[in-house]
Amino acid sequence: MELWGEIRRRVLTGEISQRAARDEYGIHWDTLQKILTYSEPPGYRLTKPRPSKLEPFLPIIHEILQNDRSVHRKQRHTGKRIFERLRDEHGYSGGITIVREAIRDWKAQSREVFLPLRHPPGEAQVDFGFADVWLDGTLTKVALFVMTLPYSDAIFIQAFPRECTEAFLEGHKRAFEFLGGVPQRISYDNSKIAVASLVGNRERKVTTEFLRLKSHFLFDDHFCLVRRPNEKGHVERLLDYARSNFLVPVPRVASLETLNEQLVQCCRNDLQRQLRGQASPKQSLLAEEQREFLRPLPQQTFEACRLGQAHADSLSLVRFDTNSYSVPTKYAHRQITIVATITEVRLLFEETLIARHQRDWGREQTRFNPIHYLSLLERKPGGFDHARPLEDWDLPVCLGILRRRLEAELQSDGTREFIKVLRLLEHHPLSALKRAVEYALDIDATRASAIRLILEYQQESPLTLFSLEGRPHLKLVQVAQTDVSAYQSLLIGG
Repeated sequence: MELWGEIRRRVLTGEISQRAARDEYGIHWDTLQKILTYSEPPGYRLTKPRPSKLEPFLPIIHEILQNDRSVHRKQRHTGKRIFERLRDEHGYSGGITIVREAIRDWKAQSREVFLPLRHPPGEAQVDFGFADVWLDGTLTKVALFVMTLPYSDAIFIQAFPRECTEAFLEGHKRAFEFLGGVPQRISYDNSKIAVASLVGNRERKVTTEFLRLKSHFLFDDHFCLVRRPNEKGHVERLLDYARSNFLVPVPRVASLETLNEQLVQCCRNDLQRQLRGQASPKQSLLAEEQREFLRPLPQQTFEACRLGQAHADSLSLVRFDTNSYSVPTKYAHRQITIVATITEVRLLFEETLIARHQRDWGREQTRFNPIHYLSLLERKPGGFDHARPLEDWDLPVCLGILRRRLEAELQSDGTREFIKVLRLLEHHPLSALKRAVEYALDIDATRASAIRLILEYQQESPLTLFSLEGRPHLKLVQVAQTDVSAYQSLLIGG
């Protein structure tokens, strides 16, 4: 390149002639003309394409690669396998290198090209992902709900036991509270949680729960085309970012509540980042969206729950999401309404709350409330020591002492009397019953009726004197003293 530049400079500036340059540097006349024409060596250029041995076999290669798209990725052709087939089945005599180059060219031309999209303020995208966490010492796969605002690049992420309707609704509720408002439009994929059925290219029939969510928060929805997740590529990109930055190394937490508190703090810290090409951090852009483009949160609280119906069976159990929950035995064989949230399951009969349980996220588990079976055990006291709902019931020591006294005093009726005492838990907390039983044992009043009176007395509010302090208008009221002699006339009249 140095010699090339020197010859050009000396000839084109008139320092030497072209003939002198040819003689001095010992170059051909055509070479000199090329040096004077081009400011740098143009390299070797073919005047016509070089014939390739692979040219007749390109349609075969393309057909193989096209057919591979419909088979499992682990059974697709490698470059080596295509080369062997061309050689053994079609008589190809060339090398493997140009076969691999042809495969790379075809794959590059076949890859889809996406159009960059404009993201106006006030729009959001939602998606679910998955990650592993050490939850109370066990490696657990959790579902990640993610909402992003593409304009400000704000992200909100929460972990739930599973991708389900309750997590979907609760995730929206928490996201709106974190972002400080409700986006005008939210983009989704075609998850069954939100979409009941496809009605056309863009039209969707949505689920009842999703309609309830939209009606409460008043946002518009946008569903991507089937198998076109690039329409919400922003949330997918930020989901990958959050998973690799917020959840690496794999978190070790005692509960999902602790993990979600950490994730909220990570989202807050991420708002301090400044995007490429922006003059201010993401927090400023989010504040702009909040002021001008996000709708205010509704004053009425939204309950993120899923509703269902089921019959209580002969064991007084209601099945929901593969798990069983107990109800009082008088509601066995009845139609029960189920209200399920992330944390609890409430059971109602004709709009009356009859049972409340902590939500079980396992499978085929049973949650008993021993109190639900006491009325049945009062009629069948012989099953008290064998009742499954009572096998893990941890009662205070004083109740065990009470049972032994009652059974020693009343013989076979002692167990039934003890169950009557336990039935007081249907209306009073265990701590109050414990105090009443301890007092009853001290005064040797061990019958259920006596303990009920003690319990009610202990829970009565003490009488307080009415004070006139701060009530000057009441001090002006004068009440005359009653003359009781007037009642004597009634006796005389009798």
